[in-house]
Amino acid sequence: MIPRAAAHPAPGALAEQAPGPAGGRLAAAENTLLAITFALLAGLPLAEIVLRAFAGTGFEGSSALVQHLTMALGMLGAAVAARDERLIAFSGATLLTGRTAALARLTGHAAAAAVSALLCYASLELVATERAAGRILAHGIPVWSTQTLIPIGFGVIGLRLLARAAPQFEGQLCAALLAGAFVAPFVLLPAAPGFVVSAGLAVLVLTTLLGAPLFALVGGAALILLWDSGVPLAAVAVNHYGLTANPSLPAIPLFTLAGYLLAESAAPRRLIEVFDALFGRLRGGTAIATVLACTFFTSFTGASGVTVLALGGLAMPLLLAGGYPRKPALGLITAAGLPGTLLLPSLPLILYAIVAGVSIQDMFVAGLLPALLMACIVAAWGISRQPARAAARTSLDWRRVRLALAAARWELSVPLVPILALTTGHATPVEAAALTAIYVLVITAVVHRDLRPRTDVPRVMAECGLIIGGILLIMGVALGLTNYLVDAQISDRMASWATGSIGSRFLFLLALNAFLLLAGCVVEIYPAILIVAPLVTHMGAGFGIDPVHLGIIFLANMELGYLTPLVGLNLFFASYRFGKPVAEVFRAVLPHFCALGCGVLAITYLPWLSTGLLDLVR
Repeated sequence: MIPRAAAHPAPGALAEQAPGPAGGRLAAAENTLLAITFALLAGLPLAEIVLRAFAGTGFEGSSALVQHLTMALGMLGAAVAARDERLIAFSGATLLTGRTAALARLTGHAAAAAVSALLCYASLELVATERAAGRILAHGIPVWSTQTLIPIGFGVIGLRLLARAAPQFEGQLCAALLAGAFVAPFVLLPAAPGFVVSAGLAVLVLTTLLGAPLFALVGGAALILLWDSGVPLAAVAVNHYGLTANPSLPAIPLFTLAGYLLAESAAPRRLIEVFDALFGRLRGGTAIATVLACTFFTSFTGASGVTVLALGGLAMPLLLAGGYPRKPALGLITAAGLPGTLLLPSLPLILYAIVAGVSIQDMFVAGLLPALLMACIVAAWGISRQPARAAARTSLDWRRVRLALAAARWELSVPLVPILALTTGHATPVEAAALTAIYVLVITAVVHRDLRPRTDVPRVMAECGLIIGGILLIMGVALGLTNYLVDAQISDRMASWATGSIGSRFLFLLALNAFLLLAGCVVEIYPAILIVAPLVTHMGAGFGIDPVHLGIIFLANMELGYLTPLVGLNLFFASYRFGKPVAEVFRAVLPHFCALGCGVLAITYLPWLSTGLLDLVR
């Protein structure tokens, strides 16, 4: 399957993007509202810290307000993503042309619009129930009033999907009628006939392959399976609300904002200059500099594919100037960011901790040695590939090092902000994320003045909110599917089957590696965590595997899946960034895939890599 690359633009290239297809005043107003929501999301935790330090008490209802601001950010961002046709999707429709492509687009959008309509209906039931309960959020604000954003968001998404199903009104009308046909069984039939359930799931899979957004597959499957079980559809909306209003979830958009602000500024150039000044004189020094810079940025963006897009244009000239042939340089850039997924403040790391019910701090500590191992593997391969004639050793240019460190001192200190905030106990994970986002904002807009506060900063906030909206949309509906699997005791059955059929812990881990590697090829890491992680942790518990260790295994395998030959997402990102055929990128990255595969096996079968430091600090 081919990823829709436009759904994951390079943060550093945002300024070059043309306005979305739905320009005008409405689009500008939506983008402004998205930026304001993001600003409030970062500002409230900061106000909580300040008030607690100087007034001895925090802001009343701050936590609840921040949680619901995250929900609002997610729904608004998803609606904007639907407006600009950038909802996360896997699209086989790019291989189609002419009428076949038009039919695939119409069908995929119609199916997704039908799922949106059903989610809107389910959300209205949630709002009605909450209104009857009469709960208050904070400062007299009823909970139901904020929840109305969920059905409004799903309704807007559905309408925009229909509007973009075809260029002419006749095609849009056909899409609406087709969507109505998808919805009709839920309305007309008192129970779910078996053939309707099977047919519905088959249609969802097919339309997803043809371009329907990924949330339609996950949310639609949850709706169909719950309908078949006689559970009210409102259960999906309840789960979506519960996930998007999770107390720990605001850390994800806040850390993402920090990464986007850094990537949009001149920080990548300053950081690469630092690492090149320190290591460039050594054999393979430019490779080391590339690995360190890419790992740093992946830890903040949470996606090594985005790092390929954002830093590829800077790293490629650096490697070529260091004497590397273009093919090894291409492979190195494609793989260099993978270790960052295991480092503070990686978003997959945070999300896994939330889903698996383990400490976020424990996951951060557990990821240090595995990330170091993976980074050393990539760097060692890069060192070995530099031609000896291009590796002339020179003395360290201390003046260049001092100038580079002075220029990048603020960026280099960014990881210290959440680390100190968390380890000193002065901030919760969400507050640490807000501090990091504000700190990066000050660096980029005030200290270096890379971003203009009145134009660039709101634009980056809106862009980041769009991406977060697409992710949270999938995460929210995925929780409904996950809870169905738990309630149906599927996870218990799988755990019983694994312990009874496999028996050996060694074989279980080997089978888990193979399964997760395959999942990493075809599934975005965020929905995979929501859907697969609960099942994996349940089975791992049957073999006595530490859940933190299991989390590191999970993330390492999923990231390696992004390099899997011919289907890994990073291959397509690199192909998109450098204008090379996927087959050429595949040949360039194959040695890294094999070497990092050995690293994943070491992480799997040497648990002390994940738990050794954790045992020391506990």
